[in-house]
Amino acid sequence: MTASDRSSRPAPPPAPGRAPEPTAADRALAQEFNRRLRDVVLLLRRASADQPVTAQQLAVLGSLEAGPRRMTGLAAEHGVRLPTMSAQINRLERDGLVARGRDAADARVVAVRLTEAGAERLRAGRERRLEFLARRFAALSDEDRAALAAALPALERLLTVS
Repeated sequence: MTASDRSSRPAPPPAPGRAPEPTAADRALAQEFNRRLRDVVLLLRRASADQPVTAQQLAVLGSLEAGPRRMTGLAAEHGVRLPTMSAQINRLERDGLVARGRDAADARVVAVRLTEAGAERLRAGRERRLEFLARRFAALSDEDRAALAAALPALERLLTVS
């Protein structure tokens, strides 16, 4: 049996409570997915390059859409350190897009909320991004659009794997 035969066959089930060990095929897929994900991120950044907020700031505004959040939670969600998130929030607050306040459950904790102006900027940024993507999708074949739609449930599961 060759190494490629071993990498293409299904891995044995993991022991209870343990994640499966990735195969060579899993690593190859991860590498290709990572490349494509980078390309998608850069594409979306270019789509909003002339906007008054950056793609990262738009992502932070989106994180606040469901309600006020603690700074530590925002930093963890965005994969940045607290000082980096504080700098982002400072800029958004300066522009009137977010407001700081005290956490209702713990007055010692600072929470950040979306302002009306921030909600409008988020809506406009999303609309621009959706229009950009819709134009790109319209240029694809029916088969390509169907393939992308079929991949969405797998992407959802990928995002929720712990």
